[in-house]
Amino acid sequence: MTTTKGLEGVVATTSAISSINQDVLTYRGYSIQDLANESTFEEVVYLLWNGELPTADELEVFKKKLAENANVPDAIFDVMKSFPGTVHPMAVLRTAVSALGVFDPDADRMDAHSNMEKAVRLQAKIGTIIAGFARIRNGEEPIPPKKDLGLAANFLYMLKNKIPTDAEARMFDTALVLHADHELNASTFTARVCVATLSDIYSGVTSAIGALKGPLHGGANEQVMNMLEKIGSVDEVDYYINDALANKEKIMGFGHRVYKTGDPRAKIIKKMVGELTGHGAETKYYDMSLRIETLMKEKKGLLPNTDFYSATLYHTLGIGNDLFTPVFAISRTSGWVAHILEQYSDNRLIRPRAEYNGPGLRTYIPLSER
Repeated sequence: MTTTKGLEGVVATTSAISSINQDVLTYRGYSIQDLANESTFEEVVYLLWNGELPTADELEVFKKKLAENANVPDAIFDVMKSFPGTVHPMAVLRTAVSALGVFDPDADRMDAHSNMEKAVRLQAKIGTIIAGFARIRNGEEPIPPKKDLGLAANFLYMLKNKIPTDAEARMFDTALVLHADHELNASTFTARVCVATLSDIYSGVTSAIGALKGPLHGGANEQVMNMLEKIGSVDEVDYYINDALANKEKIMGFGHRVYKTGDPRAKIIKKMVGELTGHGAETKYYDMSLRIETLMKEKKGLLPNTDFYSATLYHTLGIGNDLFTPVFAISRTSGWVAHILEQYSDNRLIRPRAEYNGPGLRTYIPLSER
């Protein structure tokens, strides 16, 4: 056996969902640039789950089903009200998604139709859960979703009790498109390992949320924003970055295990943040980010990944720092579900081996002689 730390470069399965080839990201063969510019998140979810873009009629039916399933059981919000105020929203999301399985009478049905129905229920409710908890911890009641708003606009509405502008809704929708799937990342692999045991879809997504919670995966964008706030101003950027690098501290939001010439998603988000600031939004964090990008390229040869500029985008849209990773989960649920459905369709238990590096065979010593 050959050991590869972190499974870097190991091909663990085949998949027809997304591809990263020569730093080009595609969903079902469509480039992320085309989808970000032309598509909507609902279209992308349909594409990931069904393999083809929907017709106008198919999309209308799909959006209607999502809208009809967006409400969350009151019992789940009641449980949230008992949580301590310091709990991280990702821990809440992990618990709430697991609890959704308790309320779904079809949770353990494994036929293709039931799994697709559960997929719709899950995707529709993720944003409602996150926005609802954000209000509960502020002493406010959750706001029910509107059936005439898409997933992106509805989340911003439920979060702030204000209908977003078309520009805000479109930018957030594009961010959801960009983060919908990313080949066999840590959380997606976790989801596939879970359901390869023939566990249910709720268990698979709950497992994925647990993996996404870590700062080396989904939690990176939250840490980027915390860093920007700590730096405080453009004038302090050089000192902070130089000092951090001198102390061998990791600058979150830079570099990527797979991309070598730059993350294509980062380029799109950077452009969107520039457009937001060009329309009167706060420019401080964007200006700071531009300077940090320049320094990191000069000093370390590293380029920003999608987490770096998405932090400023979400902040500018009025989303709190510790909601960044749950927001990521709204988007990535679509990819997790696509991979779960694909795993079910051609399943084999995922059971790798480990190279043992402990003591050799030893003779047991009775307790009385130790």
